[in-house]
Amino acid sequence: MRKLFSVIAMGCLLSLSLVGSVHAQLPGTEIRASIPFDFTVRGKTLPAGEYEISRIGDEPTDLLMRNVNDRHEHVVFSTEPANVRRIPNRNILVFNRYGDSYFLEEVETAGEETGRELSPSHAERSLRRDMAMNQVQPETVSVASN
Repeated sequence: MRKLFSVIAMGCLLSLSLVGSVHAQLPGTEIRASIPFDFTVRGKTLPAGEYEISRIGDEPTDLLMRNVNDRHEHVVFSTEPANVRRIPNRNILVFNRYGDSYFLEEVETAGEETGRELSPSHAERSLRRDMAMNQVQPETVSVASN
């Protein structure tokens, strides 16, 4: 009986370690990208540089974006699911460009058919209205990452 208990306990521990390692490798848990321009996320302007985007917790809703070289440059933001045009083979950050201003719009994870979309900030909505009055559309800029 004791031997049977030991075998069951080892089987459970092995299963838990496998589940933990698979969970750590789930797609979308961390993205690294080199962004060549200043940009705005949730009202905060961040400088051009190398950034990491990671989930906060198990759910993909809340994300943390931080500058790899300056840990003080970071922002936490919420997202909503969004269907991507086509399933990407690489991680992609999608920005809306209004003149010299860039706003993060969407985070697409390689191999996933659902991206993570950000709600436009007040400043972005204002720029969008101004451009619409001039019958101009914002430019979409994509940055591929790891």
